[in-house]
Parts: sequence; C-alpha cells; structure tokens
Amino acid sequence: MFSNQLNRARKAAGFSLRELGSHVGVSHTAIKKYEDGVAMPSSDILIELSKALKVRVEYFFRTNKPVELKNIEYRKHRLLPKKQLNAITHEVINQIERRIELENLFPSPPIKTFIPVSDLPAYITELAEIEEVADGVREAWGLGFDPIPDLMDALETNGIRVFMLDANADNKFAGLAARANELPFVVVGSHWSGDRQRFTLAHELGHLMLDGRLANGLDEEEACNRFAGAFLFPKVSVLQELGIHRNAIEFKELGLLKEEFGLSMAGVLYRARDLGVISSAYRSEQARMFRDKGWAQKEPGDEYPTEKAHVFEQLVFHALAEDYIGESKAAEFMNMPLQQFRQIRSMEGSDVVVNQ
Repeated sequence: MFSNQLNRARKAAGFSLRELGSHVGVSHTAIKKYEDGVAMPSSDILIELSKALKVRVEYFFRTNKPVELKNIEYRKHRLLPKKQLNAITHEVINQIERRIELENLFPSPPIKTFIPVSDLPAYITELAEIEEVADGVREAWGLGFDPIPDLMDALETNGIRVFMLDANADNKFAGLAARANELPFVVVGSHWSGDRQRFTLAHELGHLMLDGRLANGLDEEEACNRFAGAFLFPKVSVLQELGIHRNAIEFKELGLLKEEFGLSMAGVLYRARDLGVISSAYRSEQARMFRDKGWAQKEPGDEYPTEKAHVFEQLVFHALAEDYIGESKAAEFMNMPLQQFRQIRSMEGSDVVVNQ
C-alpha cells in the first residue's frame, strides 16, 4: 500500500515530515496526507519522492506481505538515538522484503533452509562452556578448525541471510541479529574494516546460537563476544599457533594471526587471555599500550579486507537468466536506474556497488 511504503521509506531515510516536504517541494501537511492515505501525489511529486528517498517509484507500490522483526539484538544500540534506530530498522525491513520477494520467484528455494544445530549444550552456566558451542557449530557446518575466508558465505550457505547496511551513524551502529517471518538473519555495517565486520557477524551469530541457553547471571553481550572469538579463532588453533603458555606475544605475531584468521590483534589477545595462554594482567597491559598508540581505533598494518555481500546480486542475475524476472524488475531489486543496470549486465559497469 502506497501510504505504508512512503512512511517506511521516509523513516528509513531519517526524514521528518517537514524535512521530506522541503526536499520534495510540498508542505509537511501534504506528506502526512499521503502517509495517512487520504491523498495521492501527482506523478511529478511521486518522482521527486523517489529521488529524495533514493528508491525506485515501483517501491511505493509493492504488495508483499509485511515483514515482522522478532528477537532483535543490536550491537551498540544504547548509543543510538531513537530516530536513528527507527531508520535502521525500516531499512533492514526494506532489504528483507526485497530478499524474500526475490527468493519466492524461484520454483524451489534457492537458499538452504536454516536448521538449528543439534547436540549443543542446552544450558550454559560458565563462559568457558561457550567454546563447545562454537566448536559444535563449526563441526555441524563442516568448517573444521581452519580460518574461515568468507564468513558471509559460510552464514548464507547454512541458511542465515546476511545484509550489509550503510548506516555509519557516527560509528555507533555495528550490527544486529533477528528473525523475520521465522527466517534468521544478521546485518552488519558496511563502513567497518573487515576484521570488525567479521567479529560483528560472529557476535550476531552468537545471539542466534545462544538464544535460550544462557543461565541467569551470564551477560549475553559478553557471552556473544566469547562465542565470536571462539568461532573465528578456535581453541585448538589458538593453542597450536601460540602454545599453552606465553609470557609475551610480539606485535608482529598478532598481526600475522589477524591476517590468517580475520580476528583483530586485540581480539587475538582476548582469545589468548580467555584460554589461559597469557595472564589477565598482561592482556590489560597490552590494552593500555594499544590505547596509547592509537591502535584501539585503528590497528597498524593493512586493513583486513571487508566482507562482500554477493548472494543477493547472484540471485537477481540467476532469476533474470531463467526469465523469472525482466530487466526492469531486476533493476528494481538492485535499487538502481534501468540504464545503470544494463551497463552492469553487459559488464560495462561491473564496479558499481549494488544497493542491496
């Protein structure tokens, strides 16, 4: 319904009624009438609305079943103002709706159904027990104990939809996990470095895997941090790389392990402390040194490569190749002008970023 779609797009863009009206050239009262369903904009105003809100005109006339988010878990959400949280939530819903609509075009599901991992501890009373949960997920997914080169692909392959969100929000948004129409998904900010994105994705996976398993008194965020570290850098690998006990670890060692496992240098230190390889005092000493050097904000060396969200784009071209959709619908899914889409399809603009 047009009114609902307009309201959602406005909130996703973070505009007030007055701000959107100013961008479009109408009063805030007119915008409210559009959203209340008591008036419809002219074709010219409709085009201006699509430009201001950065959506295609077709977006306003979607008839999909509304998506309801459940069990939402944000990282750093306490630092975000309500207006920004609402904008993020509405943009997430927009992306999920497009994803569900696209997947429903296929005769059989193009993505594996998420199956809860069995044989995990049912009740966790200590953080150390989370090591077993992380190892159990790796085993169920056939990941072994080697580094995971493409974390997004590992999640998608096992039925967890992954979305990238360009919501800088002064670096206050990292990611979230939730369920939509019973489908589990995770969202990560596109502006972070690769190692931070990977930790956020693993942290949000922790929310999904630890749900209902934690004893009263265990902090869920701390538990998910422990899961993230254990999932990215398993205990057996930590002990193999660092040994059972160390008095000190060279910065270069930390950098090489970051390059291999995609976990930050600080994250490697936390893993070493959690597993008793180094003392808490040594980890705290190194943390102070990181802060003094400015490494707490940006670690030395080349940044770990960012994760790539490619499944949605692949599904669009799969659907196009099988004639499930035409070019216009494909461009709508990718939220770009038809001419721009045609350039990408012909490999003349392959570097253009898809607005998933």
